[in-house]
Amino acid sequence: MHARGFRRIAALAVATAAPLGFGLATAPAASAAAATTVYYSSAGAPDYVAQIDQGAANWNAAVSDVQLVKDEGKATVVIHEVNSGGSYTQTDGHGNGDVYLDTSQVAEGYDPTRIAAHELGHNLGLPDHYSGPCTELMSGHGPGTSCTNAKPDAQESAKVQQLWANGVRAAGTRVTTTVY
Repeated sequence: MHARGFRRIAALAVATAAPLGFGLATAPAASAAAATTVYYSSAGAPDYVAQIDQGAANWNAAVSDVQLVKDEGKATVVIHEVNSGGSYTQTDGHGNGDVYLDTSQVAEGYDPTRIAAHELGHNLGLPDHYSGPCTELMSGHGPGTSCTNAKPDAQESAKVQQLWANGVRAAGTRVTTTVY
């Protein structure tokens, strides 16, 4: 008789708590660290908006501790079109900077999505590695115009994850200016 009374009370508690969103039988869930959002603007590069967005999407698919989101009003990374001098970035490597996408490099045959993703990689804290293979996004123009890979490799993704662990950009090498 005592057990039946306890079961009725427990059932009543669950029936009352469930609609209110209380989970009586579950342990509290571990809260995942929120990703840092780095906002970018492609308004200054109107001929390459789709390629810039794809480059950002490639990074977003490869890392979780930082995400690139287009927002012209909140942008801390601003992308511009230029017509000479090579594509380059001026950044602190902490999600703040200016990207200059050179249209003459695109005319030479370099892939604009690769250029955009590469330059965004600098804003996430990665340096150039021109001697790397095409599979390394940060090898930039090193592999030549036939290289169209616009996705970071596993090591590049892991490094960005390490730099932005728990949604906070960890101290590291300062990236100031690079040329694609």
